[in-house]
Amino acid sequence: MNNKFEIMDVTCRDGSYVVKFQMSTADEKHICQGVEDLGFHYTEIGHGMGLGADRIKKWEALHNDEEYLKCAQKNLHRIKYGIFCIPGIAELDDIKLAADYGCSFIRIGCNVEDIDKTEAYIKEAKRLGLYVASNYMKSYASSLEEFQDAVRKSESWGSDLVYIVDSAGGMLPSDVERYFNAIKQISNIKTGFHGHNNIGMALANSLYAVELGIDFIDCSLQGLGRSAGNTSLEELTICLQKMGCDLHVDEIKMLLLSKKYVYPLVKNRGINPIDVECGISGFHSSYLQEIHKVSAAYEVNPLMLIREYCKYDQVGMNVDTLKELAGKLPQDHESGMLLDFFNYFGGEQ
Repeated sequence: MNNKFEIMDVTCRDGSYVVKFQMSTADEKHICQGVEDLGFHYTEIGHGMGLGADRIKKWEALHNDEEYLKCAQKNLHRIKYGIFCIPGIAELDDIKLAADYGCSFIRIGCNVEDIDKTEAYIKEAKRLGLYVASNYMKSYASSLEEFQDAVRKSESWGSDLVYIVDSAGGMLPSDVERYFNAIKQISNIKTGFHGHNNIGMALANSLYAVELGIDFIDCSLQGLGRSAGNTSLEELTICLQKMGCDLHVDEIKMLLLSKKYVYPLVKNRGINPIDVECGISGFHSSYLQEIHKVSAAYEVNPLMLIREYCKYDQVGMNVDTLKELAGKLPQDHESGMLLDFFNYFGGEQ
């Protein structure tokens, strides 16, 4: 068993999607202090979509970036904390704010096809002394060659770590291995894995990532996160310790922390057909508003529309193409009424 890895707690950052970005600084304090007291070394804070997202009205959070950062600086003393950043949503000046408030790291997210947009952000973060991770959102949608090209560029600009990101939660362990091997064929850079649980594979993928030798594994308490959620910090920790990897984590203390502060925020109960179809097809939940609108207008099955669209594109959204595909599907007046689209935002990553 590989013992040379770190667990990255993303409860407050990715979990903020579940509460429509209304995570309070009190939530942040209690959750992150609890994770710190358990002995974990890394936690990610702030808006689910990262720096600057709060400036966009439809994604307005309970607090702004500075308030989340100030809370972390005041209350976290041993654990390293950092923040997420998507170029175009974040501005370069936002990175200085993160550095000024004591962030140890920043994770810069982009689709592989948009890799060139990250160059200035990586270089600015390195100039400010931050540890930089490049998170390749929707990794599965890129070819291995495209993925390798992104890794080469990120590393040349200064990234310390590159992430395989299963944004739709549909990857299998064999997929994680293919992308990991693609990285190792060209570089010795450190690697990370960020899983989602749309088809129930987040834990298995994360355990396999540890076995492969991946350096950072993302988890959240209760698996709290966008869409079907992330890898459960509790489950991964318990499994690893049962497998002989002593993380020195008090499991009972962890379970009670999770029950007290995070369980009340959990909304997903049972299996949601929308989340599962996103995982099957590789569809990012940020575009579900378009699916809802078009499937309702054309009176077609939303799940079938997701599946057909992903044969065309797993990265972006072309509404004209979506309408064209909807026009070719059989009429279905009932399926859309069974599905709940109202827990999803639009345009988030």
